[in-house]
Amino acid sequence: MPWLVIVGLLIVWQSAVHLFQIRPFILPSPTAIYDAFLQYREPIISNSLFTLFNTLIGFTIGVIVGMLLGIVIGSFRLAYAGLYPLLIGINSVPKAAVVPILVLWMGIGGPPAITTAFLLSFFPIAVNVATGLATVEPELEDVLRSLGASKLDILRKVGLPRTMPYLFAALKVAITLAFVGAVISETIASNDGIGYLMLQAASQFRVPLMFAGLFVIAALGIATYAIFAVLERRFTGWATRREQTTFGGG
Repeated sequence: MPWLVIVGLLIVWQSAVHLFQIRPFILPSPTAIYDAFLQYREPIISNSLFTLFNTLIGFTIGVIVGMLLGIVIGSFRLAYAGLYPLLIGINSVPKAAVVPILVLWMGIGGPPAITTAFLLSFFPIAVNVATGLATVEPELEDVLRSLGASKLDILRKVGLPRTMPYLFAALKVAITLAFVGAVISETIASNDGIGYLMLQAASQFRVPLMFAGLFVIAALGIATYAIFAVLERRFTGWATRREQTTFGGG
């Protein structure tokens, strides 16, 4: 079904461009975008790999930091009271406003892109992990403590498995946000990457090339999202068993 929707949208797009005679510098047709991709495939591929590398590095750091923060916030009330408002404040700052500061500290290129990807990706992970730990019933904790389980045992055997659906939901959101952060940084302070390529194309009014860059970013986001969706079904099938049975029965 997703492929049918995509193909249908492309057909409507192509038909509308020809029907209304929309000029390429306003809205290029899908065939013009494809031609631009073929013409500039080498710089597109090299810059997309640069963006993908920075995104994955920042995302990986975001996963580690987000999980650690989520565990601390979800396990200790004092940490929740002290850290959660701080996280909200950090997440509320527009990341485009942070990039110039990162450039002063790190220079241009990969480091600001990695840091921006990290800043955008760690927050949903931390919040969802903390939420998953908060769903553990106090009565269950009391029973486990009466059986001799320590707080670490409860976290390892009950809390962390309970957070898995929340974690994978956050990962699917965070990876797309990481791409956004990396591209934002590349458009402001980089000489490589899809963001830089699109900025150069805009300065030369190569609109089909700009859209080709957008399509590449969308494809990378969909591919990474699909990977985490597969992993989610693999590791949290118990949480989605009813949905899978329903769709399978349909």
